Amino acid sequence: MVAKIRKGDKVIVLAGKDRGAEGNVVSVSPSDDRVIVSGVNIVKKHTKQTQTQQGGILSQEASIHVSNVALKDPKSGKPTRVGIKIENDKKVRVAKASGEVIDG
Repeated sequence: MVAKIRKGDKVIVLAGKDRGAEGNVVSVSPSDDRVIVSGVNIVKKHTKQTQTQQGGILSQEASIHVSNVALKDPKSGKPTRVGIKIENDKKVRVAKASGEVIDG
């Protein structure tokens, strides 16, 4: 199976408080339909002090639902949907807006 959004892809946030923000996908959780994008959806996490680490308030990225992000088109730089095409007996991802092959 070919995933439409993968780790390392450049994406644009379509909905939520960070709408319009761009970033790279850090991790993908296909079972939960969620992705973590670098620099987007920053939340504060309060940590308790332990013997090995100091406590305090940390900032980290929280996950976003995969439907709220879209792949950045390699040609135009705008959000695009992703299609799948078979090329040389191999499935490749294709940008719907420009028709350009994303990988492969």
